[in-house]
Amino acid sequence: MPVDFKNSETRENLMRAFAGESQARNRYTFAAEEARKQKLPVIEQLFTFTANQEKEHAQIFYNHLNALSGTTIHIDGGYPVDLYPDVSKLLRTAQHNEYEEHDPIYKAFGDKATEEGFPAVASSFYGIAAIEKTHGDRFGCFAELMENNALFSAGGQEAWLCLNCGHIHTGPLAPSVCPICHEEQGYFIRLSMIPLSL
Repeated sequence: MPVDFKNSETRENLMRAFAGESQARNRYTFAAEEARKQKLPVIEQLFTFTANQEKEHAQIFYNHLNALSGTTIHIDGGYPVDLYPDVSKLLRTAQHNEYEEHDPIYKAFGDKATEEGFPAVASSFYGIAAIEKTHGDRFGCFAELMENNALFSAGGQEAWLCLNCGHIHTGPLAPSVCPICHEEQGYFIRLSMIPLSL
């Protein structure tokens, strides 16, 4: 027998997820600012791109609470403090947090929603869990490139795209300055990674 939504654990899990996605969005905008300060626009855009998706996730979870408009839902929760000047550390902590949301958090929330009789909510938790896995993979990929000093260098020929003007350069290294728009190397990304980042 389904549980009354206003007395459900799913209701609280939705608010926890809304709060978690909202603060993740802010963490990523802060990380984007740090990347910008360090002249890494490609990483800035990665964090901003993901922050915008987190905002959409928050809205999806919040919209499931529409029937409870005008009420207050009290929750408790723990959220990470990820303030590092090291951009690769910011990427690794983001990767960890995304994987944690993927499994166990959203998987457990989806299972509880199923158990309580809220299949649409369960579908949102499971679907967003899969997206968080992709986010974690993407952050990890860029962290590995940074840790291996390979963000702007390749072992062989590579096509590099300037995120500012769209110029494509082929070579083992991204240009130190874009020959078209004159922006710094930090704007270049491997053309093969565009589906991963933008």
